[in-house]
Amino acid sequence: MNLQENNPPKFLIADDLHPAFKEAVQSFGFDVDDLPLITRQEALENLSAYAGLAIRSKFNIDKEVLDAATNLKFIARAGSGMDNIDEEAARERGIICINAPEGNRDAVGEHAIGMLLSLMNNFRNADIEIRNGIWDRESNRGYELKGKVVGIIGYGNNGRSLAKKLKGFEVRVIAYDKYKTGFSDEYAREVSMEEIVKFSDVLSLHIPLTKETRQLVNDEYLLHFRKPIFFINSARGEIVNTQAVLNAIRSGKILGAGLDVLEVEKFPKLKEQSWFNELAESGKVLLSPHIAGWTFDSYRKISEVLAEKLWQLKSEYKNLEI
Repeated sequence: MNLQENNPPKFLIADDLHPAFKEAVQSFGFDVDDLPLITRQEALENLSAYAGLAIRSKFNIDKEVLDAATNLKFIARAGSGMDNIDEEAARERGIICINAPEGNRDAVGEHAIGMLLSLMNNFRNADIEIRNGIWDRESNRGYELKGKVVGIIGYGNNGRSLAKKLKGFEVRVIAYDKYKTGFSDEYAREVSMEEIVKFSDVLSLHIPLTKETRQLVNDEYLLHFRKPIFFINSARGEIVNTQAVLNAIRSGKILGAGLDVLEVEKFPKLKEQSWFNELAESGKVLLSPHIAGWTFDSYRKISEVLAEKLWQLKSEYKNLEI
């Protein structure tokens, strides 16, 4: 594969993005190569030809990739998290990174609520039992959301989206964010972590994966919660120690866990984990394959948000003019 540099400046779409992004970038004056099947090695061999790169999660944008991208001016991440991009190394090279949490925040908020309602009302177990000829009302009796306290960790795009969507359920939403203050609004009240662990009936994570948050939720962390909780993670799997969640389920500390993300994702590696069999067999765990923010609607919205931000960059930074 051989991609030659030419004029106008080139933009590489190295992952599956909605066609709206390509159309917008072309309208900005870029020569776009839309190559969703490109491999990491092929990208390494040709990145020097590009001023822009768009990617989802196909491969990490690490030092090796950035060293190969000698003319790169910006990276567009089609999603909310930036943990697959070495942002510090990019900044050192003068590369601007943008993402699109506004594009999938509604999807994440709705997915979290869907998981929560399913767990609280035993939808999965009840459905399986009826299909197998079991009619058991008592064991499938559920809990109501009304009157519960929902604790949200991280009050950015996704955390606020969940809080906003919970308003009609007549719950009390409290939120903790280590990096924000004064963010109380009509949907949530800012509180300390101490209040989160004291009052929460539900805990939902909406924080990025960093050195500080990796394995944040472990046995010790869960031990501090005063009441049994329903637990939702639609952020990043590595934030949570899966075995600790299973331990808390066994002890009754967690009543049900909705996990859209896991410490290890995709097979066969996932099945090799020591905790996988217990996770797969637990009737109190609801799993989905990292799709909370990936709906038919967000597929387009993410691309539209990225295109808008790219246009703003082109307008605001002279060094990006084409």
